Amino acid sequence: MKKVFIICSVRGASNEYRKKLETYVSELEKNGIMVHLPHRDTNQNARGYDICTENANAIKESDEVHIFYNSTSQGTHFDMGVSFALGKKVIIVENEKYGEGKSYPKMLDEWQNKNKN
Repeated sequence: MKKVFIICSVRGASNEYRKKLETYVSELEKNGIMVHLPHRDTNQNARGYDICTENANAIKESDEVHIFYNSTSQGTHFDMGVSFALGKKVIIVENEKYGEGKSYPKMLDEWQNKNKN
């Protein structure tokens, strides 16, 4: 069974944002995909180190990661780094606009395109 880790904002996420994530995850799960959604599946009451460890382990066990990119989310950047280091396939669900030059949003597009080759 395919496993997906969702990279997204957790701290400070609005109810509307969480609902959007849960709707996306529900569609994946209806199609038989196992999904790890951090605000639902990671113990958010744990210490920061333990949250990072739990997410890193879930990313390691996943087949691919789906990203709702938010440049203000520190956890998003941590999870992206783990995913990149592990060579995970990435699917960008939401990204930020970018222009010329280097940026995380641009790198995400490059990463996703590398997966297609």
